[in-house]
This record gives sequence, structure tokens and C-alpha cells, in this order.
Amino acid sequence: MTDKLWGPKELAEYLGVPVHTLYQWRTKRYGPPGRKVGRHVRYRQSEVDAWLDRQKVA
Repeated sequence: MTDKLWGPKELAEYLGVPVHTLYQWRTKRYGPPGRKVGRHVRYRQSEVDAWLDRQKVA
């Protein structure tokens, strides 16, 4: 099974947050783990879902 890779735009749409928020999270080391592919940031769907599962509502 191949894990889908998302760019920031696709991930922002999936999470319902602005793309700018993803970049802020990256600088603060928060949010789903991303990887550099060349000069682009990509997110693995399975890691995003695992990150979401770890989030708790306060």
C-alpha cells in the first residue's frame, strides 16, 4: 500500500486550517511531521492521521 503524500495546500484543506497556519506550526515544531522533498514540504497521510489521533480536546 502506498502512503499518499500531501502538499501544504492539500493538508490545509484536509485539516480545515489556512496554509499559513501549517507553516507557523512547522516553525514551532507543532503539527503533523513534514518532510522536505527537494525544496517542497510533503506530509504522509498516515502520519497526519496518527498526529490527529494524538490530539486531545481541552
